[in-house]
Amino acid sequence: MSRLIINRLDYARIKKCISDASQSRTIRKEEAEKLLDELGAAKIVEPQDIPSDVVTMNSIVKLSFMNNDRRVQLQIVYPDQANLKNNKISILSPVATALIGYKAGDEIEWVVPAGLTRIRIDEITYQPEAAGDYDL
Repeated sequence: MSRLIINRLDYARIKKCISDASQSRTIRKEEAEKLLDELGAAKIVEPQDIPSDVVTMNSIVKLSFMNNDRRVQLQIVYPDQANLKNNKISILSPVATALIGYKAGDEIEWVVPAGLTRIRIDEITYQPEAAGDYDL
């Protein structure tokens, strides 16, 4: 699997979300550390330089959960925009943390509340950077 790619704006905003959530104790320490580790290992690029097949903030992705053949479509958003009824999940959720920076076609193993799961990114149906939406 290739190195994660994150755009500079997402990187700064996600780090601020983690800091805010850690201070208010709305994220578990382990989850915060995992996401920070992922961010620390990522290649940081300008928004206009992000490849169109990379999951970024506000991307809409189609996923398959390999453990149970469940398929879903989700949008990764900041915590204040999360709304499960509209399939908008917070970047601080385990599934979103597992997806950010990966590419369509990648398979990721990640520990979610139900245990270890394998997720495949089937398709990115919307990516802000590919659509020219650099400031979302």
